[in-house]
Amino acid sequence: MAGGMSVECSEPGPGGLQGQSPGPGRQCPPPIMPTSWSLPPWRAYVAAAVLCYINLLNYMNWFIIAGVLLDIQEVFQISDNHAGLLQTDASLWHLSQAPSLGLLGHLPCHGRGGNPGCPCVSPSVFVSCLLLSAPVFGYLGDRHSRKATMSFGILLWSGAGLSSSFISPRYSWLFFLSRGIVGTGSASYSTIAPTVLGDLFVRDQRTRVLAVFYIFIPVGSGLGYVLGSAVTMLTGNWRWALRVMPCLEAVALILLILLVPDPPRGAAETQGERAAGGFRSSWCEDVRYLGKNWSFVWSTLGVTAMAFVTGALGFWAPKFLLEARVVHGLQPPCFQEPCSNPDSLIFGALTIMTGVIGVILGAEAARRYKKVIPGAEPLICASSLLATAPCLYLALVLAPTTLLASYVFLGLGELLLSCNWAVVADILLSVVVPRCRGTAEALQITVGHILGDAGSPYLTGLISSVLRARRPDSYLQRFLSLQQSFLCCAFVIALGGGCFLLTALYLERDETRAWQPVTGTPDSKDVDSNDLERQGLLSGAGASTEEP
Repeated sequence: MAGGMSVECSEPGPGGLQGQSPGPGRQCPPPIMPTSWSLPPWRAYVAAAVLCYINLLNYMNWFIIAGVLLDIQEVFQISDNHAGLLQTDASLWHLSQAPSLGLLGHLPCHGRGGNPGCPCVSPSVFVSCLLLSAPVFGYLGDRHSRKATMSFGILLWSGAGLSSSFISPRYSWLFFLSRGIVGTGSASYSTIAPTVLGDLFVRDQRTRVLAVFYIFIPVGSGLGYVLGSAVTMLTGNWRWALRVMPCLEAVALILLILLVPDPPRGAAETQGERAAGGFRSSWCEDVRYLGKNWSFVWSTLGVTAMAFVTGALGFWAPKFLLEARVVHGLQPPCFQEPCSNPDSLIFGALTIMTGVIGVILGAEAARRYKKVIPGAEPLICASSLLATAPCLYLALVLAPTTLLASYVFLGLGELLLSCNWAVVADILLSVVVPRCRGTAEALQITVGHILGDAGSPYLTGLISSVLRARRPDSYLQRFLSLQQSFLCCAFVIALGGGCFLLTALYLERDETRAWQPVTGTPDSKDVDSNDLERQGLLSGAGASTEEP
């Protein structure tokens, strides 16, 4: 090379670095031509269809409990507060990904006399299973067979669900434990399945497939509720509702084994060969890399804000709407539980409809605008969240005046909030190197739970209880206290919009780094961020900076 500069190899050396000089008088070794991995397009779409079907069953399995809750309470003699633990079981895993939790609003866990500060959102066995299992499955999904891990998860949750239908009323604690095990199995699938789709599709195809994948979350939630109620009515026994699902899940397991491949990590980005056989970073190095990936950090905080608001809405919105109807004189107050709440079904249908439409609109907007606007995905998320804040505020303040306007703005806010679910998954897949996407999914889910939906229902109820303690004891003051405690959600969702604006500042840089054809993560011992930038300049080949 001119100027006396030594020639640098473009292939990674033993230490995992790309662009190292072979030394004076030596030549670069001939490049190793790895065996390429390819899959016919129809096979990829068949695999995506199977994964979407399993995602549907995943959420049906959770929300089938909501349709038979009162029967479960009667059989196991579960109090209202303890029944809230079953609601917490179902919501704490799914609130961060699905806006359809209004289906659970009929749960009678609001304390005697309607006190929102009841301990129904206290930690359950599911929370412990979730926080322990999600990072574990993320680690396994990055280093071992993802197909085997998902198969294990399906066996785990279907077996626990089936066995729970045979538990004697004397062992109610065992029923709670079985629901926690179902959550553990669900964690394996929800953490790993999006990364498989990310390795089967890229760019517009991946955006569309993720949209379809996330549409089945609100649809599955609603079908689970309906199936639980329908099977109980037909058979006269709620236990058969839990025995139907394992049959469908057995079919899903067979389809997964036969039709879903286990692609090399990064296969769709034509990095599969290099990513599969190069330097293996440790879990701690993956976490350090993700901590320095600002697009991932800020988008995770934005997802946490979304989870916070969705958690509060999913738990308290049906009760808030019920009390609004009482204030308007449309329904008598309820002083003895369980209470019949038609607003739970109305809110559930509303959230399913807005969830489906919102996911489609968000994914299509991202697909179109990212071709012409750099960083379009986080800008779409930011604009939708910043627009959600005033909609939620108006839905709350107009409820005492006009219930119809409150429903309209609440539905509009949910629609805008739902626009982000597929888009944030696409952001994660585009800014994180393929070999640690499972860890990234697990960390995003865990952080979203700890700082988001795990505490927002309790915090909302706590604020309402504090406000009520200073006011006269009347149904109107109870309603106003819950209304004002909800206002914190408008502030939090606006903060989430700001987090996505910050994500847009780093998106292009982190996408380029994630597409660099290097081994290991950019934070591994052999590759630091400065080396990564030099490699793109010195190797001449660089990485494609094209939008994924």
